[in-house]
Amino acid sequence: MGTVLAFDFGEKRTGVAIGETALKQAHPLMVLHAGDEALRLAAIEKLIREWCPEGLVVGRPVYVDGAAHRMTDRARAFAETLAARFRLPVAEADERLTSLDAETRLRETGRSAKAAKPLLDAVAAQLILQTWFDTFHDDTPCFPA
Repeated sequence: MGTVLAFDFGEKRTGVAIGETALKQAHPLMVLHAGDEALRLAAIEKLIREWCPEGLVVGRPVYVDGAAHRMTDRARAFAETLAARFRLPVAEADERLTSLDAETRLRETGRSAKAAKPLLDAVAAQLILQTWFDTFHDDTPCFPA
């Protein structure tokens, strides 16, 4: 049981969320505004040092029907890079419609589209992590040993 960091990978922005496996509750953390992979990985390394997660979760973007597209491969490559560089278990979670859901949730809080935009990717990462947490039962380890 421990901390998990989750990522909503994007070419320009990457949303980050955090949660605890014991509570199975996700929270938005921040948005990384680094389109350059080296800068993005440096920022993630700083987060890993700060939070000491037991594992990482990366959103797997697909079409509504589940078919893969260009960003599916990019997100999978990002997940593989994280696993190799940080030597942590990395899981993938379905992220279908999470950005739309995040936008709706932020609008429901009374934020305008402009005010919601800086938070959108972090809330999408929260929804990705919550989806991942929700797939596990109390007797199932999140990250198998």
